[in-house]
Amino acid sequence: QVQLVESGGGLVQPGGSLRLSCTASGHIEIFNNMGWYRQAPGKQRELVASTSKYGKTIKYADSANGRFTISWDDAARTGYLQMDSLKPEDTAVYYCYVLGMRLDWGPGTQVTVSS
Repeated sequence: QVQLVESGGGLVQPGGSLRLSCTASGHIEIFNNMGWYRQAPGKQRELVASTSKYGKTIKYADSANGRFTISWDDAARTGYLQMDSLKPEDTAVYYCYVLGMRLDWGPGTQVTVSS
């Protein structure tokens, strides 16, 4: 079983930056991809970005494209989401996942963009 823990969330002003981390522990038998979803109050969870193990296949939501950068450090077993030019509409709980033989989720980290 894989355990995931996110970190790096917090309060930031519009235009600011945050880097989220997602650290995996436990045995990952097969790594298909990892990524980040977010869920704002009263809204459905939406995919923000995903990446294959070595970054060959990376996808971004339209809302994230050009502002967010996803990466996976296999040696550190840690995924990252660099978020720049943050907007109030980016406020949400951000969840990372790893898709291997099963789909594992982290508990989430709150990101609040507000002045």
